Amino acid sequence: DPFTGCGITHFDGHTRAFLKIQDGCDRFCSYCLIPMARGRSRSKSLEHIDRELKHLAENGYKEIVFVGINLSDYGKNTPYSLPDALELAEKYKGIERIRLGSLEPDHITDEMIERLGKISKLCPQFHISVQSGCDNVLKAMNRHYTAKEYEHLAKKLRSTFTDATITTDVLVGFPKETDEDFKTTVDFIKRVGFEKVHIFPYSVREGTVAAKMEQHTNAVKEQRAAELAETTEKIRADYINNQIGNIVEVLFETYRNGYSEGYTKNYTPVRII
Repeated sequence: DPFTGCGITHFDGHTRAFLKIQDGCDRFCSYCLIPMARGRSRSKSLEHIDRELKHLAENGYKEIVFVGINLSDYGKNTPYSLPDALELAEKYKGIERIRLGSLEPDHITDEMIERLGKISKLCPQFHISVQSGCDNVLKAMNRHYTAKEYEHLAKKLRSTFTDATITTDVLVGFPKETDEDFKTTVDFIKRVGFEKVHIFPYSVREGTVAAKMEQHTNAVKEQRAAELAETTEKIRADYINNQIGNIVEVLFETYRNGYSEGYTKNYTPVRII
């Protein structure tokens, strides 16, 4: 079925709104059921998106977060692409920030980066799922890129966008992941220097290709998750400490326990009295 969504005008209790513009996925990663559960990739029309942006701007939302099941696949089998949707938000004065949800690395082309770089309101924070930094594991996962290609993409984004941050997701304890493969991933994480990493011990999804593979014990998964967390927490602490002394613009979202809390454009958390 075509994806139109129900149309959003309010996002109660928030200073930013999430606008879903894409649904479904055609990737068939070996660990994932989404293509079966959500159907094939399909995109909301630019007309629908523009109408929702107009309502959100009129209702005072300062930041719009564009999201989708496979957001970077937006516009597949149509004449338009992800930058076309983002460019619509530029014309609304009330919208001060545009942010992207999770992206797939092999969908981000040089042409897309060039167009994104011209969108003045785009926040320079990119959440790009890597899942593993080892090519052997990426192949077993049916991911469509190499660790070297991802690393090149990260460098390209950081050279294009001022103060860019790159965050990611990593699966540990995947069935084909050896001790050496895991070490390769840890080294990769250190080289890229992600500003934040979401770590997930692999869990079986019945009906997927990976569910039929020989599985690691929970102890192995937990040990690898803990080791990677120690590495990534140090990288994040160094990043946060390096932000001290910077003058930044913050969009505040909550007030609790005597503090206002919000985020900078590159998604650094800030708290003030």
